[in-house]
This record gives sequence, structure tokens and C-alpha cells, in this order.
Amino acid sequence: MWNYTEKMMEYFKNPKNVGEIENPDAVGEVGSIVCGDALKLTLRIDEKTHKIIDAKFKTFGCASAIASSSVLTEMIKGKTLEEASKITNQDIADYLGGLPEQKMHCSVMGMEALEAAIENYYTKKGVKRIIGEQERVVCKCFNVTEKTILKAIELNNLKTVDEVTHFTKAGGGCGGCKGEIEKIIKDFWAGKEKIDFNSMTVVEKIKIVERILNEDINPKLKADGGFLELVDIEGNKIKVKFLGACSTCPSAGLTFKDVVQKDLKNKINGEIEVVLV
Repeated sequence: MWNYTEKMMEYFKNPKNVGEIENPDAVGEVGSIVCGDALKLTLRIDEKTHKIIDAKFKTFGCASAIASSSVLTEMIKGKTLEEASKITNQDIADYLGGLPEQKMHCSVMGMEALEAAIENYYTKKGVKRIIGEQERVVCKCFNVTEKTILKAIELNNLKTVDEVTHFTKAGGGCGGCKGEIEKIIKDFWAGKEKIDFNSMTVVEKIKIVERILNEDINPKLKADGGFLELVDIEGNKIKVKFLGACSTCPSAGLTFKDVVQKDLKNKINGEIEVVLV
């Protein structure tokens, strides 16, 4: 018997926002009934403010899956898409007063469904958004992608294959992907060794920033015809500008925040300021 909180049990026994919005503005579907858990999230969104007016869900799964899905709909109502996109699986678990480690994948499923719904909304509007990792399936038993595994590792500080399995179910079937999951974990944490920006000369700073742009950021932007150029470095202030399609893209601000600033700050150790000019 799992050790569930009273709040978790309340949302399981009396879930809110069950069902499906008719003609929704956005739909996010993750999981598979064949593999186990599945979730369909539908949203009604105000076109002018991008606020989520209504949210409903249909879930096939355990008590944790139902409670996590119900809580998610409560958490995102009234929020803008940008605000909702910041919700993590840990936020969902915390709202419920915690989840058993073996059931954390249910909160991850909720986060994935929300991401899919937001992506679906922007796709319908003809707005291209940057996706950092390719949708490569690592665990074929549960259809878990590399993107999902990497995000779970980052958000939940996962260090072992067993932890990844608890949070995503990857590796919980035949086990044939465990070696690949272990490599993903190792490569992720190796890439988190930050560069000490404060002790560098100006020339060294320029070289390291240009390396990050060329190896990590611009390959993502070039997929949509864009490019990022280093303009100047003043102390710990890094000035950059968009070129190509990114210079006129309506979602350039979101790309700058979610891709450019995030990648540079993840790679560099120090209180850096990244400015778009």
C-alpha cells in the first residue's frame, strides 16, 4: 500500500475538471493505454491575453495519475501560457503534499501534457517554437523520449537509472535501454561543469561565449533560419543580437529567455547578465 497524503487521496476520490472541452484551443496527449498511464489535457485560452480560461482532463491510470492531472488543471487556470509553462512536476507533487518516489512519473506526465498542449496552441497559431532536444524515443516499452528523460534529470536532480525509472518509467520494462539511460545521465552531468567566467580575460570570455553559441545555441536557431551573434562583452555583461528569421520572429523574446539566457547561464559560473541588443 502506497503512503499517500490526505490531499492526494481527496483529489483522487473527488477529482476536479474531469472531461474534455468541446472545440478546445489546445490539446496535449501523452502516454499510452497500451503502456500504462495516459493523459489528455484540453484547454480554453483567451486569444488576447493568452490566459488559460478553462482546463479539463481525461486520465487512464492509477490514483496518483488521476490526482496529479486534476491538480494540474487547478494550478494552470487563470495563468498565462508563459506562467503555466514554468510549472514543473515537483510543483505538482508539492501541491499534493508529496508523492511516493515510485509514483513521481505521474507528475511528470502532467508536466509533459501541459508542454504538449502549449506547443499545440502555438502550432495552430503558426508560431514556431524552439525545441531543445530531439524527440528520440529511448525506452520503447513505455515510449519515453530523450527529452523527457533529460528534463526529469535536470528538474529533479536525478543521478541513477533507478531514479530515472521512478520519475519517467523509462527502463522499467525489458530493461534494454538502461545502458543508454546511464549514458544520458553521465553526459548530462558532465555538461553541467560550469566555466568560471570571473577569472577569465576579455579574450577568453569572448572565445568561451562564441563556443557556446556555435555548439549549443545556434544549431537550435538555425533549424528555423535564425542565428545569434555576440556583439560585445563588458565585464560580466554579454551583449548579443538575433539575425535572420529570429530577428523578426514574434516569439523571439521567449526564445531569448528559454534558450539563449538559459544555455549561457547553465554553462557559465558567475553572475552574468545576458542582454539582447
